[in-house]
Amino acid sequence: MTRFGDFEPLCHQVPSYPWCNLFYRQVQHNNASVLTGLSANASSAPVGVNPVCGIPLVGHDNSLANIANIIACALSIILVSVLIFWTSRRRAAVGRAEFRQFLVLYLLTLPFQLISTGAFLQQGSTALTAITAIHAGLVAATFWALLGNAIIATQVVEDGTPSAIIPFDFFVLAFFAATTYIALDVGFTFTHTFGPSDPTESLHSIPLFVLTSIWPGAAAVLYLLIMAYVVLGMLNEVRPMWYFLLAAVLFVLSQLDFFLLNKVICNNASHKIDGTFVATVLETAAVTVLYFAWRSITEESWDDDMYYPR
Repeated sequence: MTRFGDFEPLCHQVPSYPWCNLFYRQVQHNNASVLTGLSANASSAPVGVNPVCGIPLVGHDNSLANIANIIACALSIILVSVLIFWTSRRRAAVGRAEFRQFLVLYLLTLPFQLISTGAFLQQGSTALTAITAIHAGLVAATFWALLGNAIIATQVVEDGTPSAIIPFDFFVLAFFAATTYIALDVGFTFTHTFGPSDPTESLHSIPLFVLTSIWPGAAAVLYLLIMAYVVLGMLNEVRPMWYFLLAAVLFVLSQLDFFLLNKVICNNASHKIDGTFVATVLETAAVTVLYFAWRSITEESWDDDMYYPR
């Protein structure tokens, strides 16, 4: 029976689910007999633990790795870099520093996602496990930054000041450090606090499940609710709310694709690509729409040479 915190159904049914890299190493070192099917041979195993469909490690069975998602991540890196540049130019905009930090964190998740889901590195390797753990930490920190931006938008503290930046950065570091440590402990089993799952085949870790699966969704919902209050209640505007709703729809579609259509695409493409590239495109589209939503409720930047009447 599946319990709360079990990753086994996800690692079995969802291709390229990155957190399964942590459990593959754990299982490999504690009970290797659990690894069967596509996961039996670490030198060619795809991302996942006994997945029903997966992309073999690059170089095996003519595999080009997860090439579609690699391209999607590369293009997303370019687009998000442009958004960061545009955000930096809006010097007078409310919450500029905090929103830029959110974009930077999302940008950092992309190369780690590219590697952790790209079928580049051998399953069970130290490098892949460590990179996946850092990726988990960045994802948790990114969703705090998203929620933190909503809190800043209420102007409960003045944006850009130490009273705003210090707590904001503290929680970014706290989420990153805590999630990365837990993920490392799951992968390398340093201790028995977050280490081996019991039973092994359940791939069980409640803290990791909460921080990588529950927390992002909860943060996104809270962000939308707070921004609805800011836009509709504080600013008495309607048009910007459509941007936030569109971003929410794109994010939900990205998750539906990843968890429902991913396997379908993988099977129909004969294990050459899966649906992660669609999820990446939709997530980046949601972030882009959030930029325009933020832009629509903030002031333009001041010009360098302001005109002063004589």
